[in-house]
Amino acid sequence: MTKDQHLFQDAVIRLLKRRPFYGHLMLAFRRRVGGSPYPLGVTLVGALPLLEVNPERFGEFSAPEQEALLEHCIKHVLHLHMARRKERHGLTWDTACDLAINPTIADLPAAAPVPARFNLADGLAAEEYYELLARPFDTGNLEGQGLGSATRESCGDTGAGDQDHAGQEAAPLDDHSLWAEADAVPQRLAEQTVRGLVQDAWRKSDGEVPGDLKALVTSMLAPAPIPWRQVLRQFVATAGRVGRQSTWKREHRRFAHSVPGQRKRRRLNLLIGVDVSDSTNEQQLREAFAAELMRIARGGDTLLTVLYAGSRIQKIESFRGNQAVAEVYHGGGFTDLRPVFDYARTLQPRPAAVIYLTDGYGEAPARMEFPTLWVLTKTGQKPTDWGVELRLDN
Repeated sequence: MTKDQHLFQDAVIRLLKRRPFYGHLMLAFRRRVGGSPYPLGVTLVGALPLLEVNPERFGEFSAPEQEALLEHCIKHVLHLHMARRKERHGLTWDTACDLAINPTIADLPAAAPVPARFNLADGLAAEEYYELLARPFDTGNLEGQGLGSATRESCGDTGAGDQDHAGQEAAPLDDHSLWAEADAVPQRLAEQTVRGLVQDAWRKSDGEVPGDLKALVTSMLAPAPIPWRQVLRQFVATAGRVGRQSTWKREHRRFAHSVPGQRKRRRLNLLIGVDVSDSTNEQQLREAFAAELMRIARGGDTLLTVLYAGSRIQKIESFRGNQAVAEVYHGGGFTDLRPVFDYARTLQPRPAAVIYLTDGYGEAPARMEFPTLWVLTKTGQKPTDWGVELRLDN
């Protein structure tokens, strides 16, 4: 590990000690090293938060600024800014999101965009700032991503490039270009994922929550208003693989009509784990879960591998979506969640995702290798820090 990478790890540890709620949230983020000119960037990939770090750039900031940058990225995720952009103008939305969260963060770098730089009040939502920042479309200036309806030289009222009274130009703190990776994530699925992360961090920090987040966290601690069937469908949709198949209905780009063209074909290879211990031996629950999964599978080219497991794998079934039949298998005994993931590593092709119906009371792998949806019973518990939580309580 380099010196700069150690500096990043130290910043996370300081955050964990000083503000445990934020620290536990940050520990749940996946990470990768990037080379962008920004110190950090955060997005959602497969509905899970991903933090991209440029260790060298991050190391250029003071210790308080580093913690503020981490808090900044965490709040983007808590407010699902990357999933709420929709069809809005990219840079305008990016700036509006920064204005919505930066006034609540201490020790930010001097160039951080804040509402006062734009003669706007604090405390508005990103959508409200967006409406205030947006300019009428000027047909004489259709290029670029900047704010405003004219060039900087021809208009004194600039936008995202405004300067404060000290002459310091406002600049983004993190790499918002990564938000494009979240475009494929349904907002409801992202909401459910973040809800689970917040609940885990709240428990691990003994309920200590920053004052400005209390209302948001309280709403996420309440039972999820999202129907479990909708979350299951959206998780499966994001897990699908895209393949290609030949077709004479499309002309080949290089060889015209002498070679068949290609079109994208969506293939889905899912591994389904079903906990057969006595604690999940509820026929109505299992049948509802199986029936919904079969309904999803019949909608495309899907291969399902179903493992019935307690302390070991007791039964294995594989079938295509159009051959699927909902079945309930009764087992018994205690639960060990690891054999299903051990089996997943042996599959070729590797599964796009693992969906596990369980009460969660059992030992699970320490690390995540596959996108995982924990489908929990009403009284169950999430067995790990990783994966997306779904509760069958409605």
